[in-house]
Amino acid sequence: MREVEVVVIGAGQAGLSSAYHLRRTGFEPDRDFVVLDRAPAPGGAWQFRWPSLTYGKVHGMHALPGMELTGADPARPSAEVVGEYFADYERTFGLRVRRPVDVRAVREGEGGRLLVETGAGDWSTRALINATGTWERPFWPRYPGQETFRGRQLHTAQYKGPEEFAGLRVVVVGGGASGTQHLLELAPYAAATTWVTRRPPVFREGPFDENVGRTAVALVEERVRQGLPPRSVVSVTGLPLNEAVRQGLEDGVLDRQPMFDRITPDGVDWNAGRHVDADVILWATGFRAALDHLAPLRPREPGGGIRVQGTRAVADPRVHLVGYGPSASTIGANRAGRDAVRDIRRLLAGEPLAA
Repeated sequence: MREVEVVVIGAGQAGLSSAYHLRRTGFEPDRDFVVLDRAPAPGGAWQFRWPSLTYGKVHGMHALPGMELTGADPARPSAEVVGEYFADYERTFGLRVRRPVDVRAVREGEGGRLLVETGAGDWSTRALINATGTWERPFWPRYPGQETFRGRQLHTAQYKGPEEFAGLRVVVVGGGASGTQHLLELAPYAAATTWVTRRPPVFREGPFDENVGRTAVALVEERVRQGLPPRSVVSVTGLPLNEAVRQGLEDGVLDRQPMFDRITPDGVDWNAGRHVDADVILWATGFRAALDHLAPLRPREPGGGIRVQGTRAVADPRVHLVGYGPSASTIGANRAGRDAVRDIRRLLAGEPLAA
């Protein structure tokens, strides 16, 4: 078993930001901390994005601390651009990410330490930064008749681009950015598209400035403070009304329909008597935090979420969640990584923790 002061789980934006701040404040990779990543290559969840999601279509990608992303070709797939950027970042700051490493469980260890069990051996640590994000837990809603559908059902996590849907009738479920992106891409290929959401979508005009961001983060933070599962920042801020979205609204591609009531073998039905034939149902219904490996520590509240103070889990001050709830954005993850490291330094030094 190997001993370190801090284990970082995940090497997306949140994990790399945390590792950067650990290194910057004097922690040495391998000796003092280790970064474990389940993904096969640098890039976090970005490496799994569909090829047609080019860098120019990405909303609000904020640079990692200490190194800007410059000169990126907006026509290149975001998976390639961000993957290369993250790889360069890891090399530049000598973060020595270990991958692929599957973290199976985090449980109580000996002497007040945490035991991190993985497929590549175990680590004993005094503190943990969990930066596992959400990509590994796509959310699939359940509707009556779902198992009877004869067509194809897939989630955004499995989407590879619009070409494979040529000539098909596609129902897209979900009112977030992914849903609108899918619809705009599918329109030239599919025989027909139908957009359904549980709530009417809210489109945001104007820039996403500091005031808008602060308000959105505060709303997400309140849920986390109450121990409830966090909503995404995007669900609070609304969808950006850019030129592509404006055109989609004008052309009728983004013609939102209320959520259907049941799925049939050949489509979807509403109680009011409407039926839409479908060959494909594409669930753009988001993701949930990937936290099952923390279950042995029992950090969840009765409401289903993990209550945090800053980034620190209230149930266990050794555990910090970065990229969770209010820090689940690229700029939020950067700040949370810095704050988590500052708090961990106090913990390891035996100093009072921040209120």
